[in-house]
Amino acid sequence: MSEDDESRRSRFEWWLDDLSVDPATRVAGAILIILGSILGVVTGSLHITADVGEVLSGQLDESGGLADIHGAVYSALVDETTGGEAVEGVTVVLYDEEELEIGRTTTDSGGRFALDNVPRQSSLIVVDHPNNFTERIWLIPGDHAQITVTLTAGEGVHEQDMRGESHLRESVFITTVIGVLILLAGLAGIIGGVEAYNGTSHFRTQLLAYLGLWSQGLMFIGPLLILMGMGLAYLSRGQFGFVEDA
Repeated sequence: MSEDDESRRSRFEWWLDDLSVDPATRVAGAILIILGSILGVVTGSLHITADVGEVLSGQLDESGGLADIHGAVYSALVDETTGGEAVEGVTVVLYDEEELEIGRTTTDSGGRFALDNVPRQSSLIVVDHPNNFTERIWLIPGDHAQITVTLTAGEGVHEQDMRGESHLRESVFITTVIGVLILLAGLAGIIGGVEAYNGTSHFRTQLLAYLGLWSQGLMFIGPLLILMGMGLAYLSRGQFGFVEDA
């Protein structure tokens, strides 16, 4: 490089050159990658342990444990012009499988009702309102976030069985798989940080750190730390034992 070129270089460029040859830059990058990846490992672990805790506490079993039932009662639409309003003051009764009463409540001004801390077992909700069909709904408390009851004018009984409609197990399985993938991504990032600390392979460092980005530690904090670490690792790439060709 000529003297004229040297004189044109800014202080910032000189500072970057100093950083690129300082081993502390590579070590700082490694530490940032490891810290961000550890946050990802923690996030993945929380996904997994939360789901296992639900299983162990019986929340996914049809027997044992307690759950809440939340729902709302509306009038049926008539010719798409009338009806559909929330119905206040409707009595909602909960029975066990032998149809012995275990809970009772009434709807509020918004048609909403709640039955708290009821056994997680096969149960029957009965909504009986004058001049409307009696609604009988079989369910497992806790399997559904919201129960919607529609009152239809007339006499008779409408019966519905929602005990086989829960997708809670599938949701837990999917969340657990995601948790495992997040955990593995975090572990990959940690290995990438170790690669950077040892200065062995710049390519492997960046590849593993990129995988660590998917660990999503605390939403954006972990990926931000990893990106900063990847930047420092790239700046100090000349310190690595193997640098891929440009």
